[in-house]
Amino acid sequence: MKKVSLVGAPTDVGAGTRGASMGPEALRVAQLQAMLDSQGVEVADRGNLQGPGNPGLPPVEGYRHLPQVVAWNRAVFEACRAEYAAGRLPILIGGDHSLAIGAIAAAAQRARRSGKALRVLWFDAHADANTSVLTPSGNIHGMPVAILLGHGPEALVEIGGKGPALRPSEIRQIGIRSVDPGEKRFVHELGFEVFDMRYIDEQGMRATMNAALAGLDGGTHLHVSLDVDFLDPDIAPGVGTTVPGGPSYREAQLCMEMVADTGLLASLDVTELNPALDVHNRTAGVVVDLVGSLFGKSTLMRRTQDPGS
Repeated sequence: MKKVSLVGAPTDVGAGTRGASMGPEALRVAQLQAMLDSQGVEVADRGNLQGPGNPGLPPVEGYRHLPQVVAWNRAVFEACRAEYAAGRLPILIGGDHSLAIGAIAAAAQRARRSGKALRVLWFDAHADANTSVLTPSGNIHGMPVAILLGHGPEALVEIGGKGPALRPSEIRQIGIRSVDPGEKRFVHELGFEVFDMRYIDEQGMRATMNAALAGLDGGTHLHVSLDVDFLDPDIAPGVGTTVPGGPSYREAQLCMEMVADTGLLASLDVTELNPALDVHNRTAGVVVDLVGSLFGKSTLMRRTQDPGS
């Protein structure tokens, strides 16, 4: 039986639109814990972390709310680290996507201390690889990948120890379809693997996920970072940065089911759910379905055939 802990981080200090701070409660209202319980998962809800409010200030040297983002990510890092120490799988429920810095820094530290390889699957409409120089807004939720790879303020880059939390070979992005021009050049320079929507359209989601999951084995710590705007806004309107042309409900379910099939999921963050922009909490319901699939809920009815038969 998997033992998981829900860790709420009710903040939108890294975002440009207010409302993601209400995401944790929306997921609880949508029965996230009951869904996990139904999959035989032992769930402990740790409640919400505490951190600074959103001051609504303009950028300073290319970063909006840097001290507040640092404070929240330190809290996330320590909370996730405590769950690993207790032998539990942390599920961070946000909150904006800047929170992935602390969650993934904790996963990276856990992987390296336990002698495991790290693989991060980053499901998102955006590459989130801006820097203080490239960003058009200063919003740090558009920068976590760059920061995790070592390109950002030291207080965030080294939140889990000296040096960047991630190497480019350890991350795969899936569903990307909105990238700023300068950011696009920087992604190519960084050299991590991106499965954008054109790739998915041409190759199909099954082939995409096979490629993203290639090389995993029992010695891998697999982290899923799920930005809700990964989904097409027709099925998930409750996000602050909708981008048309995303994966369908079934494509998204297939992604999660294929992750579940590996049996390697070791940590998860779910971010950018904005109930203020949702319709009757519909997006939260979709997200709860997807998390259920990550933990074994499946539509599979066919018997799997022994390859040797």
